[in-house]
Amino acid sequence: MILVSSCLAGMKVRYNGTDRLDERIRRLVDEKKAVMACPELLGGFQTPRPPAEIIGGTGEDVLNGRASVVDSLGRDVTAMYMAGAAETLKMAKEAGAAIVVLKENSPSCGSKAIYNGTFSGEKIPGAGVTAALLRRNGIKVLSEEEFLEEADINSPE
Repeated sequence: MILVSSCLAGMKVRYNGTDRLDERIRRLVDEKKAVMACPELLGGFQTPRPPAEIIGGTGEDVLNGRASVVDSLGRDVTAMYMAGAAETLKMAKEAGAAIVVLKENSPSCGSKAIYNGTFSGEKIPGAGVTAALLRRNGIKVLSEEEFLEEADINSPE
């Protein structure tokens, strides 16, 4: 089983009420080969919501108590990101997910890159809170690009 970010399967759950639909990922959900999760909604957020970024590091730093997640209004929303990450981990374990495919660049789901905490659109290397927690627990986390590249490589011609 695969766990995927809900927005990649077409759910309008992103901070601004949009999705990032990828038809191949949606098909996996329709075929019951994947289940959806939105760590931010699992953490108690509503849609839409103010954008948030990690201040002072990456998701790993948040897990270690050295960084925080703050929204564009200046509110510390770290606890909600931590709660959503924990719920996503629980879902992944319950589903027996071998792979989790998360939306790149998010303070929750980014697997290789996240925004730098200045709300300027600049990215830095690193993982979001959920991606870091899943990896810490031995679960393979891929961005949608990595997953789809692997799927293309492994699909028969």
